[in-house]
Amino acid sequence: MNLTRFEEVLAFNPKISSNNLYALCDFQTLKNRNISFEQFLELCLKFDAKVIQYRDKISTFETKKENLLYLKNKTNIPIIINDEIDLVEFCEGLHLGQEDFNKFYSSKELAVKLIRKKIGNKLLGLSTHNEKEILEANSLDLDMIGLGAYRATATKDVSVMLGEKISYLAKISNHPVCAIGGVKIAEEIKNISFNVVGSSLYE
Repeated sequence: MNLTRFEEVLAFNPKISSNNLYALCDFQTLKNRNISFEQFLELCLKFDAKVIQYRDKISTFETKKENLLYLKNKTNIPIIINDEIDLVEFCEGLHLGQEDFNKFYSSKELAVKLIRKKIGNKLLGLSTHNEKEILEANSLDLDMIGLGAYRATATKDVSVMLGEKISYLAKISNHPVCAIGGVKIAEEIKNISFNVVGSSLYE
């Protein structure tokens, strides 16, 4: 049986595994809390993180690249870059928001084709927030979707919170689902493959 891209990277099938830790390495949060990359990676090991997403909205391209390469050097945990498609060659994958997809092309099918030309077989994730976006994502060449916000979060302005509805929506997805927004490490959320944990990693 052929393995999916995600299974090859993780060495397990995320679609039949629940609430694994997907650790969000938000550079702004690390700076605000005076947390080093070493401390962040220690927490990832302590809580058995399966995936790390590096998110950096404040640094130059060169600094982002240096930070990403530093993280890659220090851990075997797969790393996904947020937004920066030009840095995907230095990690295992890319995560994009709905608006990021639209920058490539208004049609998501064509946008994915253009993105895949650039990233090849690297992992690709897309943020979703509702049934319509999940159904659109089902027909796309993705490896996972982010779904949220589960609850309110200090790091992002959230207009809609899914709460308990997240499990129903996740069941619709053909792809592994990563719950986003105020998720706790040990939370058991039905039909969710990954708990994307940011600030509560440090609590």
